[in-house]
Amino acid sequence: MLAYVIRRVVVGIVMLLAMSLVTFVLFFASPADPAQYACGKNCSPVQREQARKALGYDKPTLEQWTSFMKGLAVGRQFPADEELRKAAPDNVVDCDAPCFGYSTYSIKTVNEMVSEALPVTFSIALAAVILWIFFGVLIGVLAAITKGSFLDRGIVGTSLFLYAFPSFFIGTFLLTYISIKWDVYPLPVYTSIADGGIGAWASNLLLPAVTLAMLYMAGYVRMTRAFVLESQAEDYVRTAKAKGLATRKVLVKHALRAALTPLVTMAGLDFASVLGGAIITESIFNFNGLGKLAVSASTNYDLPVLIGIVLIAGAFVITANIIVDILYAFIDPRVRVG
Repeated sequence: MLAYVIRRVVVGIVMLLAMSLVTFVLFFASPADPAQYACGKNCSPVQREQARKALGYDKPTLEQWTSFMKGLAVGRQFPADEELRKAAPDNVVDCDAPCFGYSTYSIKTVNEMVSEALPVTFSIALAAVILWIFFGVLIGVLAAITKGSFLDRGIVGTSLFLYAFPSFFIGTFLLTYISIKWDVYPLPVYTSIADGGIGAWASNLLLPAVTLAMLYMAGYVRMTRAFVLESQAEDYVRTAKAKGLATRKVLVKHALRAALTPLVTMAGLDFASVLGGAIITESIFNFNGLGKLAVSASTNYDLPVLIGIVLIAGAFVITANIIVDILYAFIDPRVRVG
């Protein structure tokens, strides 16, 4: 097991390195000049060249990538050019490891910007994943054990109906009618646990979490129903029933446990993808998370921020894959990792 975990971690690190290199190549292959955006619209050629040197854009792409990776390990100083740092030592910015770069547009390190946005996105993602897994699995199991009944048909039909609605429609509806027109629920404003406690934190996350969870929950209902029905047809489940075990015990200990294996894969990857930024949900409710930060960085061609968010989102997905693979052996007894 330990050897398998080490192999998966090594593969994950290699994938991150490859992804970071590809990201650099793609961004710098763009016809747009990042130094021009960093310098401003009314920037003279001399100022643009200074901005290019300050950010290290005057160096070859491979050398920039090497400096970036070194910054992740030991940190960096900005301006990137040593002569500029010596000329204006008071303007030198220290970026501690892991350093994702410096945004001249926001006059902040990417680390600072991500550290402000990540708790917002993580809070929304955590609340949403709890909602969609709990209700999705619960309702899916209910549909499976009542297969063919009116309740089953109603659940399947409702889940298909909800699955057809995009998140921007659900979010706009909840914000416009539930919070503003009907005044059923207060307008959500992100409040950290440190500022307002768990109660205020959770209550302000409800509508954004429901918006994000609704689409996923509809999918989990259908998938859970299908997986439970499939596992109930397996020989080991029929054997458990023949032994006289209670229906509830057969369902929970045998059928549902086997059905959870593919659901864990889905949940891990979905949660990781949401951590990369729930762009639509954050924009609708004006929550300053990674998704909204990515939109702002794209609009302003803030290259360091974009690269940082891409790598962080990729790290979440790769880490989730590793965790899911390890959990397989504990969830499904049929799975054995060599």
